[in-house]
Amino acid sequence: MLQNLYKSYMTLLTAATIMRFGTLAGALGRDPRLIERIQLAPTEPETGESILSISKRIVDDMAANDIGFVTTVPCKQLGGVIEEVEKHNKIMHVPSNKEDEGMGLCAGAFLGGTRPCIIMQNTALGVTLNSLATLIQFYHIPLPMLISYRGELGEKVACQVEMALHTKALLSQMLIPTYHFHKPDDVEELDKILKYTFMCNKPVAILTDASFWGN
Repeated sequence: MLQNLYKSYMTLLTAATIMRFGTLAGALGRDPRLIERIQLAPTEPETGESILSISKRIVDDMAANDIGFVTTVPCKQLGGVIEEVEKHNKIMHVPSNKEDEGMGLCAGAFLGGTRPCIIMQNTALGVTLNSLATLIQFYHIPLPMLISYRGELGEKVACQVEMALHTKALLSQMLIPTYHFHKPDDVEELDKILKYTFMCNKPVAILTDASFWGN
């Protein structure tokens, strides 16, 4: 009995599908303007692909500037970059439990002869201030900081906004050069920023907000 019911259901489903697409095909055949609209309709950009492209570009620029060590703290916005770092054969990736711990790892890498970079969220910037001042800045260690700028336009979590209000002010108070990536094309500046970092032996912050990532 169950088999007969299943066969009846599949027959009805098939008939409904044929009728649906048959009606659509008939409408298209009667009105060529619909065909033209479908053929000429602009396609939306693949957000996933564009993010992947930007993430790869960022990591390629890192490798091109001889960055061989990257430490990261988990971040959803920067997840694509972290994945690209993880699979790059010229970059050692060591995840950190905390951002100030990451500062120590980057200092060790630089003193050992390898150019470092840290990937983190702005929400933990306060945790790093002492390490930035007494370690990174005091010993003139060049350190690109790729930071997800949470709490800016496009943010979906209200509590993130409060730290966003202080992010640029804290970086300014620390005399850290800061660059805000708001549009995808801003990634074109990354190579120059990295070269600047290692030329002047200073930490530099690259803030990437939700609009930059297409969110």
